[in-house]
Amino acid sequence: MTPPETVVRDATSKDIDALSEIIAGGLMAQPTAAWMVPDAAERRDVLLRYARLVLTRGLDEGQVDTTHDHSAVAVWYSRLEPPVSAASWVYDLQRFLGPHASRFALLHAYVDAVVPHTPHHYLAHFAARRGQSGAVRAVLAGYHRRLDAEGLPAYAEVSGARPRESVVARLGYEPRSPVLLEPGGPALWRMWRPAPGDRRPDGLPCRLRAQRSAMPLRRRAVPASPRSP
Repeated sequence: MTPPETVVRDATSKDIDALSEIIAGGLMAQPTAAWMVPDAAERRDVLLRYARLVLTRGLDEGQVDTTHDHSAVAVWYSRLEPPVSAASWVYDLQRFLGPHASRFALLHAYVDAVVPHTPHHYLAHFAARRGQSGAVRAVLAGYHRRLDAEGLPAYAEVSGARPRESVVARLGYEPRSPVLLEPGGPALWRMWRPAPGDRRPDGLPCRLRAQRSAMPLRRRAVPASPRSP
């Protein structure tokens, strides 16, 4: 029997509850999870709250795609111009995550420090239910066709020791030098999907070693203009 075709659609605020579970589950499976939330007893709850923030901002400022049955999700941002500072996330991170916000603010700061200089679209988050890797490929394929038609590259990050075995690597993303998360964190690999036929440099800054002291979280941060992660 032929499996039913995956129907991809724009997500709405009504999808946040279901999609938060998917994103949190995807984050739990990544090596970065223990670095972001060292306390295993609190980890899933904190990541679930972070997933809600990711989706809320993605719906407001970017593009969130899902399937008809909530089997996969992708959060995209257009970066045709250089983004503003990641400090705009600090207020929301404090509001959603409380005492756990500092490590997430650090992660956002380091990711922001190595943003590609070349105009592109940023795949900020993608995840699927267990056993549904085909669904996330379907969700990404439509967006990739749009980027190819517009002649634009795409950028993402994946954690772990084998970036060439990731879902996005099988969709044309090529690993670049990683961000090394410290203290004691894993490598966060920068992945670049060139525009069709594009041989130009990708504009990725050099390898970065992330340290806690580089971007401390201020206790009383003034919210700035919202931006993508």
